[in-house]
Amino acid sequence: MKNQLEDFPLDIKISFHKVVEQYQLQLKSEQSSIAKNYIENVLDYISSFPKLVEGIDNPEDLSKNKDAIRILLDDLFPNILSNNEIKAASLPFQNVIFNSSKRFRNILDNAGDNYQFEMRNLNEDMYYIYGCILVLNHHYGYNIDFSRPLYYDIPDENGILKHYRVALNADFIDIDPGEGAKEISEKDVDVLIQNIEDVSLWKEKFPPKSWIFKGFTIINLTDVTVDDAISDLKTTLLHQETSSRAELFRFQEIFQSIFKIPDLRVGFTVFNKLERTFERMNNQDAQSFMLYKEASADCEKLICKKSYNQLVKEQGYFTIANAEEYAKKSNNNLLAQNLKENDIKSCILAPIAEGQELLGVLELVSPRKNELNSINAIKLEDILPYIVTAVKRNRTEFENRVKAVIQSECTSIHPSVLWIFENEAKQFIKDQDQDGLASFKDITFKNVYPLYGQIDIIASSDARNSSIEKDLQCQLELLENIINEAYKIEKLPIYDQVRFRIAEFRAELAEGLNASSEQKVFDLLQREVNPIMDHLVLQSKGLEDLVMQYQAKLNPETGLVYEHRKHYDETVQRINRTMARYIDKKQIDAQKIYPHYFERYKTDGVDHNIYIGDSLTFKKPFNKVYLYNLRLWQLATMCEMENRFYQLQKNTPIKMDAASLILVFNSTLSIRYRMDEKKFDVDGTYNARYEIIKKRIDKAFIKDTEERITQKGKISIVYSQSSDQKEYLRYIKYLQTRKYLGQEVEILELEDVQGVIGLRAIRANILYRPEADDAQEAISYDGLVDYLR
Repeated sequence: MKNQLEDFPLDIKISFHKVVEQYQLQLKSEQSSIAKNYIENVLDYISSFPKLVEGIDNPEDLSKNKDAIRILLDDLFPNILSNNEIKAASLPFQNVIFNSSKRFRNILDNAGDNYQFEMRNLNEDMYYIYGCILVLNHHYGYNIDFSRPLYYDIPDENGILKHYRVALNADFIDIDPGEGAKEISEKDVDVLIQNIEDVSLWKEKFPPKSWIFKGFTIINLTDVTVDDAISDLKTTLLHQETSSRAELFRFQEIFQSIFKIPDLRVGFTVFNKLERTFERMNNQDAQSFMLYKEASADCEKLICKKSYNQLVKEQGYFTIANAEEYAKKSNNNLLAQNLKENDIKSCILAPIAEGQELLGVLELVSPRKNELNSINAIKLEDILPYIVTAVKRNRTEFENRVKAVIQSECTSIHPSVLWIFENEAKQFIKDQDQDGLASFKDITFKNVYPLYGQIDIIASSDARNSSIEKDLQCQLELLENIINEAYKIEKLPIYDQVRFRIAEFRAELAEGLNASSEQKVFDLLQREVNPIMDHLVLQSKGLEDLVMQYQAKLNPETGLVYEHRKHYDETVQRINRTMARYIDKKQIDAQKIYPHYFERYKTDGVDHNIYIGDSLTFKKPFNKVYLYNLRLWQLATMCEMENRFYQLQKNTPIKMDAASLILVFNSTLSIRYRMDEKKFDVDGTYNARYEIIKKRIDKAFIKDTEERITQKGKISIVYSQSSDQKEYLRYIKYLQTRKYLGQEVEILELEDVQGVIGLRAIRANILYRPEADDAQEAISYDGLVDYLR
């Protein structure tokens, strides 16, 4: 038995004087001779135990007087109710109990030796303050309501945590000032109740053990496991991270308490109304026992007709009390197979529905038959509405994520400028509500600085043509081998003629691929070769094998060999995807410099546009220092992207080269959102010059040479003003110290581009780190090539 708290405002004496006084009063008015005789005998017996009235200081001494206490409290603890009531005598906020009912003792015995009998969510500071409030209410006559629900959480013999609400009876206590007690004024009370968490203040007014408590309290426990579990369930479902692993585990624990099944498991399966399929939740931690390893399944194939009608059509429970019997009746359908794979012997499938629309299915499963059934499924009646709310929220959040991805990937409304679109949308709705006439105004941002950059795959068209040529040559060579083998079996003139045609095409391809080469080969296959293939498979097993091997290499959609082109397409897609993701991630950090508009698009490489200026932001002052920071960020990021470009090619089927370019535009311009194209574009004739430069600059040559400005292993910075040159040379010098750029720096003049004259460029060599997390000395492009070989 736990001793009373040493640090407590009450010096507790366990006394039963109030009970004795009650008996003495009852004796005076009692008419029944039997009852009178009983009371006299009890009082006579208790008189032999004066400590029970004077007070016991140490709770450990209670055991010495347990029989006398039991007899004295017999009316309060009738033996006939001992197996039903969860009741005990106790001390206030001390977790000390005695004279408990049999049911109370059994509950504590089943909890195990390691269980600590303590109230939920109460620390010693709150115990102290509650003791002080007890003084204010009982001695001073205040009515301070501190009756917050109090609970004990006690595990049962199966390890299921059960919850009990505490009802406290304080009829049998006296509280009087002791040595050191301070008089409490009304002003003191006003201050105290405004500082419920300041335990030091309460201790100042109520020093430890300064008040005498004489008596005992009675606690009654009520099993509220289901109610408390439902409350916990609501809290869990309202939590924003309901789908996290920890919350899903807590979710399962709650259902274990409700159904009193320690190894009950919980799953959830989404219903796709449009495709009429069952699918996994958009969370890898959530289980689906219906689907098991499948990502989705047609609902009519997954479940039987009866369960389909109950779950999908009627939105009613479907229970399987005996999974083995269900498997026999359903001809061992997919659901029955999945239940068996998960060692499930009984289950409840509960529809999560809104109105007549099924959103998903809650799965409760047990490893024992009949443990889950149509009877205890009724427990879900009070729970499902909260789950429906959580599922709807989860679905709404997922739909919002989908919309955000669509906006990010498929439109040009960047989050940085979303505010002005929202303002215009609000005005549009307001105008429409007022008179039914509304129009979405043009959105223009004036006086913004543009930044443009691109990382391009060098000679991507040549690489693609080369891959097409190799595939066509490979296909023709395979066909030639098949025809040669066929000619050995049957010397038919048609075989000789087809061999001639194949040789003719191979010779033509050897001279170079042209626009019609692919179509010519396709026509040859359709008209002359494919009909022969159907004949050859019937001639011999060897020819059949050759034809099968040949057809296995064909793209089923085009009928052409798709190997080298596949390598090319996969490499370009992977490069573009990696580059796009990289700059998207880096751009989030760049927004912290100053909010700006950003867009990027994939071609044979990745291009990006940035616009920065105060008109793009909502009341945020702009200074050119933000522009300078963003230009430096862009240059460093382009160098990092080149590194990523080559790092990922360690595992790509083919190797390609990149060339990077930055265009510096010294003046501001205006951009307008074009509703018809759903994108931003420069506004005005003068500003169109910027777009012309962007489109033509990567094809520009160095003046008086045949050398393009963009070269592999180097980054080119195109500009027109001498101030830009000085600015970027400072950036280059800084990045040289950071091992982003090498010492080779060229100042070049460009040939005039149509409509644009006077452009110049700085070209610097990029340094590379072959490994993403490698801290070794950076290497040049030539060293990189050697590394990648």
